[in-house]
Amino acid sequence: MAELYDNPAKAADVRANGSDVVVEEKSPGVRRIEAISSCFTSRHKWTLFLSIFFVAYAYGLDGTLRYFYQNYATAEWDNQALISTLNVIRAVVAAAVQPAYAKISDYFGRVSILFLSVIFYTVGTVVMAAAKNMETFAGGTVIYQFGYSGLMILVEILIADTTSLRNRLFFSYIPAMPFIINAWVSGHIVEAVMGSTTWQWGIGMWAIILPVLTIPLFYSLISAERRAYQQGLLDDVPSPYRHILSVRLWREFFVQSDIIGLFFLAATIALILVPLTLAGGLTDSWRTARTITPLVVGGAVAFPCFIIWEAKFASHPLMPFHVFRKLPVLCGFGIALMLNTAWYTQGDYLYTTLQVAFGKDIKTSTYVTNVYSFTSTIVGILLGLTVRHVRRLKPFVIAGSLLFVLAFGLLIRYRGGHSTSDFAGLVGAEVVLGIAGGFVPYTTQASLQAEVRHERTATITSLYYSSYNIGSGIGNTIAGAIWTNTMPKHLQSNLERAGVANATAIATDVYGDPFTWILTNAPGTPAREAVDRAYREVQRFLTIAGISISCLLVLFSLGLSDHRLTDQQSLDNAEGDRVPESDGDPREAEGKKGGGGV
Repeated sequence: MAELYDNPAKAADVRANGSDVVVEEKSPGVRRIEAISSCFTSRHKWTLFLSIFFVAYAYGLDGTLRYFYQNYATAEWDNQALISTLNVIRAVVAAAVQPAYAKISDYFGRVSILFLSVIFYTVGTVVMAAAKNMETFAGGTVIYQFGYSGLMILVEILIADTTSLRNRLFFSYIPAMPFIINAWVSGHIVEAVMGSTTWQWGIGMWAIILPVLTIPLFYSLISAERRAYQQGLLDDVPSPYRHILSVRLWREFFVQSDIIGLFFLAATIALILVPLTLAGGLTDSWRTARTITPLVVGGAVAFPCFIIWEAKFASHPLMPFHVFRKLPVLCGFGIALMLNTAWYTQGDYLYTTLQVAFGKDIKTSTYVTNVYSFTSTIVGILLGLTVRHVRRLKPFVIAGSLLFVLAFGLLIRYRGGHSTSDFAGLVGAEVVLGIAGGFVPYTTQASLQAEVRHERTATITSLYYSSYNIGSGIGNTIAGAIWTNTMPKHLQSNLERAGVANATAIATDVYGDPFTWILTNAPGTPAREAVDRAYREVQRFLTIAGISISCLLVLFSLGLSDHRLTDQQSLDNAEGDRVPESDGDPREAEGKKGGGGV
C-alpha cells in the first residue's frame, strides 16, 4: 500500500520484497502510534492510563450489569435458557472482529477506530434497550458486541504500544482494575434498578454514560498527536485518509486484512456452536434440519475452506505461520482457548443456580458471581508488581493452571444447598478460581507479546483475544448444550418422583422463567426441593466438564517460553531476530533498542 501515499516511508521502515519493489515494513498506523508514543512524558502517560481506566470502568461496569439484565430480558420472553446462545453469538462476533480491528488500526490509526467502536457500542445499546422481542434484543447484542470488542482490544493495544515488557503485565490490568469496585457496587445497582425501573433503562443509560467517559481518552491521544505534528515526527508517515475513496486502497486493505479468512472463521464458529445450544430443551431437536444442516456446513464446508484458504491462497494470512508454528505461541493460544471454555461451564448459569439451588437474593447472587473478577484483578495487580522485579512469567502461569483444577474440584463438591457451609464452600471455590484467574490470562498475554516484534503486537494481541472469545463460545456451547438437554428432563423427573401435581407444566415454567417461579415457592416445599435437586444435578455435570478441560491448561502452560523481560517495548531477538552486537555487556545490547515506555 506504500505506493498509494504521497509521503515516502523512512529507510528504517522499508524493505525489499525480492523483486526490487520497496514495501513498508511497518504499517502507517504502527508508525503513527510510535511517533505519538514518543511524545508522551511520564505525566502524559499517567494521564493516558487514567483516561483508559475511566473508559474501562464504564464498559466494565456496564458489561457486569448487562450480564445480569440479560437474565431478566430472556426470562421476560420465556427464553431464559437462551442465555448461552446469546453469549455464543457475542463470542463469535468478538472472535471475528478483534483481528479485523487490529488490522484496521494498524493502517488507519488507533484514534479513528476507537471512535468507530464507540459508535457501534452506543447504537447497539440503544437497540437492546428498545427491544420488544428476543430477535431485536439479539440483533442489538451483535451491534453492541462490535463496539465492546473494539474498545476492549484497542485499550489493550494502546497499553502495549506505550509500555515496556517488564511493566506491561501491571499496566495491562488497568482495564480490569474497575472490577475491584464494580464487584461490590453492581449488586446494589442491579437491585436498585430492578426495584425501581426496568432492565431496559438499566441497559439504555450506558448509551449516554460511556461516550461521555471516552472524551478524556480522545483528548489525551489527540493532544499527543498534535505534539508529534509540531515536532515533525509525523511528516514522513503516510496518511491513508488522503486516499480514503481510492478503490485500490480498499482492494489492498481487503487482501491484507484477510477478510475472506475472517469470514470463514466466523462462519465455522457460528455454524457449529450456535445450533448446539439451541438443540434439546423440553422437545429434542437434534434430528431436525435446523440443527443438523448448520453443523454439517460448519464442520464439512466452512472449516476446511478456512484451512485451505489460510494455507494456500491468503496473501496475508490471518495466522502468519512462521510465528504460529512455534510451540510457545500455540500453547499460549491453547491456554486462551481452554481458560474461557472451562470458566463458562460453571459461570453461564451460576447466577441462576445461586438464586434457585442456594436460595440467595439478587444482591448476594451478584456479589458471588463477581468474586472471580474481583479476586483475579487483585491478584493480577500484585502479580504485575512482582513480575516487574522477577522478570519471569511462566512459573506463575503453571501455578495458576494447577489452581484452576483445584477450584473445579471444589465446585463439584459445592454446587447447591441452603446451609451456610454449602454456600461458604461455593464462595471459597470461586475465590480459588479467582486466584487462578489472576495468574493465567494476562500473564499468558504478556508472554505471547514477548514472542513478536512491535509490528505484530496488535495482531497477536487481537488473535489472543479471539482465541479467548472462541473459548467463551465453546464454553457457552458446552454449558448451553448440557443445560438444554438435561435440565428439562431432571426437572420433570424430580417433580414426578416428589409426587408434585402438574409436573410437566411446572417444569416448563421453571425452565422458562425460574426467577418468577421461586418467588411463590419457598425452600423446603416438595416442589422447590425437587427443583433445587435438579439444579444441583445439572451443575454437577457442568463442573465435571470444567475440570476435564482445566487439565489441558496445565499441559499448555508447560509449553510456554520462559523469557527474561526487558525494559523495551519488545525483545531484541523476537521472532528470531539477531540480537544487536555489544562489547560483552548484555545490558548494553538491551539499551540499543531505544525506549519502550513506562
